[in-house]
Amino acid sequence: MRIFVLAAVSSLALAACGMQGQDNDQEGDPVANSDSGRDYGYETYGDDNLADTMASNDDRYRNEIGADAGGEQAQPSELPDAEERPIMQVQVVLDRVGFGPGVIDGKMGMSTENALRGFQEANDLETTGKLDEATKSALADWERIPATRVVTIPASWGEESYIDMPEDVAEKAKLERLGYASLDERLAERFHTTVEVLKQLNPNGQPATAADVKGPNPQPTPTPDIARPDGQEPSYFQAGQQIRVPNIGGDRIAPGSIEDGNWQRTLASLGVGTEQPEVDRIVVSKAGKTLKAYRGDELVALFTVSSGSSEFPLPIGEWDILGEAYNPPYSYDPEVLGEGEGETYTLAPGPNSPVGVVWIDLSKEHYGIHGTPDPETIGRAQSSGCVRLTNWDAARLAGMVSQSTQVIFEP
Repeated sequence: MRIFVLAAVSSLALAACGMQGQDNDQEGDPVANSDSGRDYGYETYGDDNLADTMASNDDRYRNEIGADAGGEQAQPSELPDAEERPIMQVQVVLDRVGFGPGVIDGKMGMSTENALRGFQEANDLETTGKLDEATKSALADWERIPATRVVTIPASWGEESYIDMPEDVAEKAKLERLGYASLDERLAERFHTTVEVLKQLNPNGQPATAADVKGPNPQPTPTPDIARPDGQEPSYFQAGQQIRVPNIGGDRIAPGSIEDGNWQRTLASLGVGTEQPEVDRIVVSKAGKTLKAYRGDELVALFTVSSGSSEFPLPIGEWDILGEAYNPPYSYDPEVLGEGEGETYTLAPGPNSPVGVVWIDLSKEHYGIHGTPDPETIGRAQSSGCVRLTNWDAARLAGMVSQSTQVIFEP
């Protein structure tokens, strides 16, 4: 993973997106790592994988499968899901191999169809955007990876501060961090999904499980009559609870690969690993609402994006990448945003910042590529001129590009 930071953040111009960049702290106080004794600010999966304790482990599905006495394949020792989720299984596989389906929800939609087209193009298949037989065959190597897995929410998540995001910009400007509004929202971003999907996977706070299997849940979800300490809307989930989540992968963080501890905590909280392909060209299609990443002539990644509007159109042409800013603050200027004259504000960084967790600065003045606090709107809502992705896709892209990566915006 290539890390390069904007050398002179103070000189970064106000963008149409209203951004200025610098590094900043990740939400929450440091938590001792029980595996190695080193403080990473969160509990890690292990000494060889600095993702959090909810990280994926695909080897368990590949290695634990063997023939039982009856000649059938035995499944890994995990609570089986209550139902098959074929579309969600395809989504988690596409997400693993670099073709982002956007929000993982078990439904066919624009982002999943875009991801399928990208996978099909990369594998010399007919680009139908459908889960046809040829595509199923190409995905067969991943059929052992289940759609969901059961994890335990880290205890430290219960010690974090969560606060509802005010709508008023002046009120937002008073906050020290634009962090997650709830543990639920943080959990949804960690597994590239929505709170609603997590609730569906955990009816009554229990992991959806086959009827003939009783699964332990040491801390069932309380009903919303248990108020949060800050008086805000209570969370549906809580620390220490076992829950079922989309089985996203590709979240391994290699030891020593990230020098910026704050950025490492961000990657861990987003379920984004450090083993990303290096790319030398990215192409953003306004019509297709996609960002394609190439290594030579090989398509290695595709993400659905929002790009431009009638007032701030996508600047068609070729551009350079000047640098990246991780967890940047946000400069709100209503005049720059086309909202007329008004007071300007500097908003604190955080996943609920208008530019999300990362800003990739472009040679086109006032334009960049960045994340968003509203992942479900990607591809469906216009942006203020810039290219917008989900936070997890933006973080992943940041690990692929460098200042030698060519950026092409096409109609």
